[in-house]
Amino acid sequence: MPTCRLDAIDRRILAALQRDARLSNVQLAEEVNLSPSPCLRRVRQLEAAGLIRGYHAELDRGGVGLGLTVFVGVKVERHHEAEANAFREAVVALPEVVSAHLVSGESDFLLQVVVADLAAYERFLTGTLLRLPGVSDIRSNFAIQTVKEHGPLPLTRPESEGR
Repeated sequence: MPTCRLDAIDRRILAALQRDARLSNVQLAEEVNLSPSPCLRRVRQLEAAGLIRGYHAELDRGGVGLGLTVFVGVKVERHHEAEANAFREAVVALPEVVSAHLVSGESDFLLQVVVADLAAYERFLTGTLLRLPGVSDIRSNFAIQTVKEHGPLPLTRPESEGR
């Protein structure tokens, strides 16, 4: 997907919405020094371009009973492309998997799994993950403490500036 050309105002809009997606259009317009009508038009354009993909509530994992985060490296059998695709589709459907990445290195996929506790992870591992198509190895790393989570994208300036 090609990147869109963003001007300074677009970047300020996106940065402000990352900080607080509940800003009203009037508040957002004031923050980025635009009148409300052009501000709303720009937000709609950013949404239409797919740069703003949604607005979400950020929940406290422990507060909702999901106190264990596990980073799971999964190796799949490469010689079966159909199995690798089936694995991808299966992972997308699992609510415990909050992010999944195709990676290089020792694993083929890196999953971020959120569950209530160690017993829940054991049930998920043995009852679900190990049964997915094409899985040849799983390595689990448990988060001891979260230092930074859901950080905003660094939109303060275009990549070409500041070099």
